[in-house]
Amino acid sequence: MAHCHNTGLKMDIPAGARKIVLAGNPNAGKSVFFNHFTGLYVDVSNYPGTTLEISHGRFGSDVIIDTPGVYGISSFNDEERIARDIILSADTVINIVNAVHLERDLFLTQQIIDTGVPVVVALNMVDEAQKQGIEIDVDLLSDLLGVPVIPTVAVRKQGLDRVKKALAAARPGNIDAGLQQKLTRLVDRVGSQAEALLVLEGDPVVAGRHGLEPGGEREEIYLSRRERVNDITGHVVKETSRGANISSILGRWMIKPATGIPMLALALWAMYQVIGVFIAGAVVGVTEETIMIGKYEPAVRGFVGQFIAENSTPGTILIGEFGVLTMTVTYVLGLLMPLVVGFYFFLSLFEDSGYLPRIATLVDRLLTGIGLNGRAVIPMILGFGCVTMASITTRLLSSERERRITIFLLGLAIPCSAQLGVIAGLLAGVGPQYAVLYALVILTVLVIVGTVLNTLLPGKSAELLIDLPPLRLPRMDNVLRKTATKSYMFLKEATPLFALGALIISIFQVTGILTMLQNLLAPVTVGWLNLPPETATAFIMGIVRRDFGAAGLTDMALTPMATVISLITITLFVPCIASILVIFKERGRKEAALMWAGTWVIAFTIGGLVAQLSGIFGNGNAARGIPLIIAAFVTLALAVLLTCRFAKKPKNSGAGC
Repeated sequence: MAHCHNTGLKMDIPAGARKIVLAGNPNAGKSVFFNHFTGLYVDVSNYPGTTLEISHGRFGSDVIIDTPGVYGISSFNDEERIARDIILSADTVINIVNAVHLERDLFLTQQIIDTGVPVVVALNMVDEAQKQGIEIDVDLLSDLLGVPVIPTVAVRKQGLDRVKKALAAARPGNIDAGLQQKLTRLVDRVGSQAEALLVLEGDPVVAGRHGLEPGGEREEIYLSRRERVNDITGHVVKETSRGANISSILGRWMIKPATGIPMLALALWAMYQVIGVFIAGAVVGVTEETIMIGKYEPAVRGFVGQFIAENSTPGTILIGEFGVLTMTVTYVLGLLMPLVVGFYFFLSLFEDSGYLPRIATLVDRLLTGIGLNGRAVIPMILGFGCVTMASITTRLLSSERERRITIFLLGLAIPCSAQLGVIAGLLAGVGPQYAVLYALVILTVLVIVGTVLNTLLPGKSAELLIDLPPLRLPRMDNVLRKTATKSYMFLKEATPLFALGALIISIFQVTGILTMLQNLLAPVTVGWLNLPPETATAFIMGIVRRDFGAAGLTDMALTPMATVISLITITLFVPCIASILVIFKERGRKEAALMWAGTWVIAFTIGGLVAQLSGIFGNGNAARGIPLIIAAFVTLALAVLLTCRFAKKPKNSGAGC
């Protein structure tokens, strides 16, 4: 056995034999190609230093080597490092591309082409693409990439013999002119174009091999490559209804603004009717009022009252107005739990049907230019389930800029599922015009803050790259299982925090601190927000948990406008303790403190503006002033957008609206 030092694998390589490497994204169909090329003559070896097995075998007088399915050849994980090393040693690469996900898969194709290795592209699963109404101009794709492109259906062996014949025509492909200049300047120092590319992209292993510092151009090269791939895809892909099934056509409509926005609005309307009207009204009426307040609380007070006087300090803490055994259990089980179950049921429906990633794609296309950039949309959608967990998932985003914008917007303007359920219930009782006012104000703040951050922060946001699974009817057992699991996790997480919040508020009540804080905040709550002094209690409770604060409004006698002002302020108010801790962990003390303070300022500023405009435009009738308040906020948003649009961009920042 000869030792192939380039790949790290031991294999028998005859003199003059070519090393032909199969590369592609996960689930692109490489195994079918490998089995067809090698037949029964296959060896499997563990890659040195890993537990990953790499298959290799004979193909005539040449050697075929398989690689792990990867989205790129860098050093982000063992799979990419191994694929990188094997591809760098290749004489020819057969790149298997999924025709259904051409825009995704061509990123790896272009990166391999940029290494300068001869390539043949096998455009696999063209039959599936046709079923989804995707037509690909293969000849134009070949011209734009600069390499042979062969359409295949690997599972039916269609096109595989053409791929074999095309190996003789394998050649290096087309590279961006600017990148080629950088590679030419560096190639003399590292010996090959492939290693020059990886040094520029900041690969520490390859750079260290040549005694160089890793380059800092990864983000720039990746963005340029993504733009190039998007441009190629835009020229060669044509969507048609010919041959497409109904789910493919429907799935395509869901991501186009003209049809996707009405469909999303219909889905959200149905969600509101179920959660905000039926559950928040009929169901919560039974669980909270009839069961918890009507039966549970009197029973608990009667039992505990046998041992502890209700008006004593321990009695106040346990079974008082904010009692740990009364309010906590009533809010968690009677009020929040039905709403959270309803929300997670819809979220699971959207996820299991394949609609959730389509919502992400639709929202991304609409809001990329105003701060909601690329993959950051996914944590934001997850934030409607749990802001704390969504903040953690921002680690998956490609740049510090995206993580910074996303975490701040999550903490500011994305209500979690429990809070959203309470908000929906409260809005259902004040009328649709007030619900529209609430939604538009929160959306306006999101747009304004996102736009300002997008303008001020240096850099450029990446575009969204996401798999769109086939649209299907959701399996009810999966939906119910996910709903039950997520609801249980909510109960497990929320109950201790609600108990802690009730304990803190009760202690504040018996020590007089609550009254003091209400008086301290009176100039803001009463004078600026035009709210009763006791709403300060809800704001204080909201620091413990956002939905705790929103739930605290349910027992207050508020006018419809006061309810909306309170909800706007609490939505924009500081995140819950768990989210705050995660933000400090993810962004550091200084930046997290600025974000935390910023939410306070924005929340009370916006809430006060709505209150003051209501007083000015309402003239004693709050509902009459709603159109003018909405017009004022839309005007403010347009002014900010136009200012950012025409503002001079900072030099070399690449930022902009």
